[in-house]
Amino acid sequence: MSGTQLLSGRTAFVTGGGGRIGKVIGATLLREGAKVAFADMTLAAAEAGRAFAAGSDANSVAVAGNVMDEVGVDTMFEAAEKTLGLPDLLVTAHGIYPNLPLVDMTAEEWDRTFAINVRGPMFLSRWLARRWIAEGVKGGIVNITSGAGRSARAGSSHYASSKAAMNMVTEVLAIELGPHGIRVNAVAPGLILDDVISEESTGLHGYVNDMIRATPMRRTGAPSDIAEAVAFLASERSLWTTGAVLEITGGSHCGRPHVPLTRDLK
Repeated sequence: MSGTQLLSGRTAFVTGGGGRIGKVIGATLLREGAKVAFADMTLAAAEAGRAFAAGSDANSVAVAGNVMDEVGVDTMFEAAEKTLGLPDLLVTAHGIYPNLPLVDMTAEEWDRTFAINVRGPMFLSRWLARRWIAEGVKGGIVNITSGAGRSARAGSSHYASSKAAMNMVTEVLAIELGPHGIRVNAVAPGLILDDVISEESTGLHGYVNDMIRATPMRRTGAPSDIAEAVAFLASERSLWTTGAVLEITGGSHCGRPHVPLTRDLK
């Protein structure tokens, strides 16, 4: 079995490890042979992600800390390294998704979005990159960004901008760390729900119905859709892939598939 696993011998650190996408990423990386640290703001959330993925699996650990704080990042990595060894994979799957018009937004709401969604991944990436360079580790980073980073929508000036920033951080770090053998990529999800929805319904939020109509595959995404892409980008099957932002959206990033077709252009 180990011969078919993509990530045998690797150690991953997954932030947002108790969240909708993060816990499934952690479970998928474990399935592929990696040891996994599930990291979240609270130990209860991290433990919930670990329990979902692995129960008491000795190849996993739950750690807690604040990604907005350098000391919190230090604490999480030190706890993970003590149990599993130095991670050689980082997946930044944490984040917040506020939705508010700019005219109603406070400076604090803007700053908090960037602190969590951009400064947090920066602290995490910097901590590991310094260790990897010093110790000659050819590590890998996969940032979970968003289709919003390349597609504007009302109410998301802070969120969409933070994800656009992370797309650019991904590309810059790919340039800076590539000479050290460190790869940096991103996965940009479309609309991900716990359960896949493929039919419009009056019982759904209007945004979900709009997204189903706007998605060529005519369904919402599942956390596993994102997790499988992460496993690929983290593995040796993508050794010449760095600086990529992989759109996993069911095609919703391509344009407007719900526009009616006609030869009448009036």
